Parts: sequence; C-alpha cells; structure tokens
Amino acid sequence: MKILIDITHPAHLHFFRNAVSLLKMQGHEVKLTGRDKDILGELAEQYGLKIEKIGKFKPGMVNLTLELIYRWWHLIWIVLKWKPDIIMACAGPYVGLAGWLTQTPTHIFYNNEFASLSNIIAYPFATCIHVPECYNKPIRWPHRRYAGYHELAYLHPQYFTPDPSVLNDLGVKPDEKFVLLRFVGWGAAHDVGHKGIALAMKRKAVQEFSKQARVFITSETQLPSDLEKYRFPLASSRIHDAMAFATLLYGESATMASEAAILGTPAIYLDDVGRGYTNEQEQKYGLVFNFSESVEDQKLSIEKGIEILKSDDMKEAYGKKNGNLLQNTIDVTHYLTNITEF
Repeated sequence: MKILIDITHPAHLHFFRNAVSLLKMQGHEVKLTGRDKDILGELAEQYGLKIEKIGKFKPGMVNLTLELIYRWWHLIWIVLKWKPDIIMACAGPYVGLAGWLTQTPTHIFYNNEFASLSNIIAYPFATCIHVPECYNKPIRWPHRRYAGYHELAYLHPQYFTPDPSVLNDLGVKPDEKFVLLRFVGWGAAHDVGHKGIALAMKRKAVQEFSKQARVFITSETQLPSDLEKYRFPLASSRIHDAMAFATLLYGESATMASEAAILGTPAIYLDDVGRGYTNEQEQKYGLVFNFSESVEDQKLSIEKGIEILKSDDMKEAYGKKNGNLLQNTIDVTHYLTNITEF
C-alpha cells in the first residue's frame, strides 16, 4: 500500500515517525511531504527521514494564504502523479482538498479545537477525522475518538527511553533541579490575537526560578541578550531527554506541556483558550497547570512554578500521576498503523 504523509510542523514529524518505521517494516511504501518550518529539516535529518519540501512558512495572514494555495496545487499534483492509497496528516488544511478532489481516502489527526480556520478547510474534505477523547468541541463530519494524546505516539515508554547523559551534557548534577522555559513565535493562523507571556514576565520567571533551579530556555524567536545566555545549548533532538529529567516545564506551548505530562514532569501552560488535552491533563491527572495570558495569571503561574520547585518529593509524586495517565491511554502509534485497515 502507498501512503502519503504530509508534515506541516516539527511536532507532526514526531507524531508520525515511529508509525512510518512500522509501516515500512510491514511492507508499505511511505512518502513524506512537508513545509519548511522551524527545525523540521534538522529533525528529519536526525531521524533519517526524507521529506519532499513544498513551500516555506512565513508569518502573517497574507503569507499563510499564499502558502495554502501553493501547497494545495503541488499536493494535488503529487497525489495525481504518485497515486497513494491513503493520505495522512496532522491538522490537514493542505491535504483535505487534495484527497477529496482525487477521491483518495484521507485521514486527519488533530487535537486543537481552536484552530478554526485550519479545521474548516480540512475537516469537511476528510474521509475520517481522528481526535483524542478529550477534544472538547463537537465534530459534524465522520470522526473517531481515541483514549490518548498526540505526544504518546513518540513518548510512550514503548518507543522512548530518556538518555540520562543529557544531564552531563547540560552540566546539571543528577540531584540538581532545572527548569525548561518554552516561548513560541505566535505566527500560526490560530495564534492571531494572542500575545503570550510579556517580556517583563519572562524576565521575572527566569529571575525567580533561578533562585531555586538552573534555567534553560527554548524559543522560536530571538531572545534579548540578557535571556540569550539561558538558551538550551543542545540539539533540538535532545529536548525530550532533558524534559524527562527536568523539575518543571513552563511556557506557551501546549504540545510541550503535554509532552512533559507524559514524561512525568509537571508543566505550567499559559494560553487564553487552552486545549482539551491540557485541561484533561490538569483535571484528571494533575500533571499540567493551565493559566490564561492575563497579567494576573502570569504572576500566579510564576508563583505556582516556585511552589513546585520548592517541593522536595515532587518527582515521586508526579511519577505516580504519570503512571495513572499511561494506564488509562492507548499506544497511539499502534492506532496510526491500523489506519490502513479502516
């Protein structure tokens, strides 16, 4: 069977990469297409995956619209020429129309209820939409819900074992506390209207957390000189190793908050609308703490971070919560490889 998978974000490469390996082992032919965004090319090279790049991400609605048209055209051409049996993608704004026009079964996987523009140009054209059970908006089109999270596709214990050598590479002692801060670029279509954490609050978070632990920052945008010295110094492929041993994940990325939860590391996530999965990871498992982007909530989030850092038994406590999460969720990669049977 020929399977086309379109990758539009580095996180989506993580989502599919184990499934790609298993599908190839099962004898399927897999072709990856993608857009040139952030560290996607770097990650693909690190994992030995070849991606045919179509289009380059540029922020702003005009650029996103032009990219949409450009990628639509090229993906339709690829589908007509390569003739895949199945198309798969996360979010799927680019593949939905291509699959519908060429009558190719198209399976879209997503977890962001608030990416309204992306969803409305993808969902109606899909053969089936696959979302976590905690997805908190109704879907009018054919869909399936599963007990899991996107991040389980690559961080489930069956596929990922954190490498403790990351501590030595970071210069962190085995018993030393450290925090990962994540700041995003706010350039996606669903980011319109969001400002995230104010620069003054970013500085305050670094200042306060540094009193309790080492601080490392990963950022999609350039950092001011006083924060640049805290930038995570290792390759992007090492971030999950670091996250597994971190004391806290703090920032603006829902994906990284969920990743931390799956690895047993408490996460603080700031966003005005939130996500169904981070809400569930807070309410059901107590692994994520959600805050809005308001000034007051930014202050409260820093206070929560300090509270977590001051706790002496947090690793054991959050490890138990993580065990509960893993017991109640599925192997998402196995779910992906079974799509060929739907």
